[in-house]
Amino acid sequence: MNDKVTINISQLIQLANKAKQLKLYQSKINKKIGEHYSKFQGQGIEFDQVRIYQDSDDIRSIDWKVTAKTGKTHTKVFREERERPVFIAFDNRQTMQFATRGVFKSVQAAKLAALIAWAAQQHGDCLGGQIFSEFQCNELKPQKGKHAVLKFLNAISNSVIAKNKSPISLVQIFIRLNYHAKPGSLIYIISDFRGFNLECEKHLLKLNRHCNIILIFVYDDLEKFLPKQGKYKFTYQGQSITIDSSDNKLLSAHQEQFNSKLVHLEELARKSSISLIECNTNEDPMEILR
Repeated sequence: MNDKVTINISQLIQLANKAKQLKLYQSKINKKIGEHYSKFQGQGIEFDQVRIYQDSDDIRSIDWKVTAKTGKTHTKVFREERERPVFIAFDNRQTMQFATRGVFKSVQAAKLAALIAWAAQQHGDCLGGQIFSEFQCNELKPQKGKHAVLKFLNAISNSVIAKNKSPISLVQIFIRLNYHAKPGSLIYIISDFRGFNLECEKHLLKLNRHCNIILIFVYDDLEKFLPKQGKYKFTYQGQSITIDSSDNKLLSAHQEQFNSKLVHLEELARKSSISLIECNTNEDPMEILR
């Protein structure tokens, strides 16, 4: 099997060593990798603040120095440390089964997902995921440890583009992502974002209210620039199409379509404090994430 067009589980497992060099995205909520501060307050390790004593407070937490200084009883409040779920949404739609150089977009996305998954495991984070295509969407609940990574990678490598079910839109994918991703999660969405529209954006912004999101836009150079001066034949599932790249109008329209999508994603990311990473099929995924 050609590992440039087919996801190779062995290759994904071997990326564990490389992932040791990665640090996951430092969110605006969490302050350090591995042990992450939650938004909930309680008795924990890290001191958070001093406030006026309340009847339900533990008297052992009274701050006697502040109490003596102010004349009013104050208590210490600690911020609880919790494991942060890392959730990876992996696009395996038909548009991802394409490339003119390097590897298929789906293969590149799988490598990116594997590196992130191994880094999450090595940092002590829980790992969950979503693998979706046009006809199916599978979610894996966040779990901790090497077993969770292997389960996720196995689900990616064994995912097939089934056609015997009702179609699932990208909007439905984002709705499910909102339902399955826990608040406080670090979410990576790896996709070519084909079909991403205003309805998808609405659900993405809803998700962004209680999670940290990183979008990884995977593309092939041909999607960005058509080759100049020539006729090129493309074949997919027995159907062929010939493109004449000497047609300036066609070249301009093709490039404008790509640029408008990229600009829209960049603007969305900038306005919403969402991180956006670009990766083409010919780049080293490790260098892109680093």
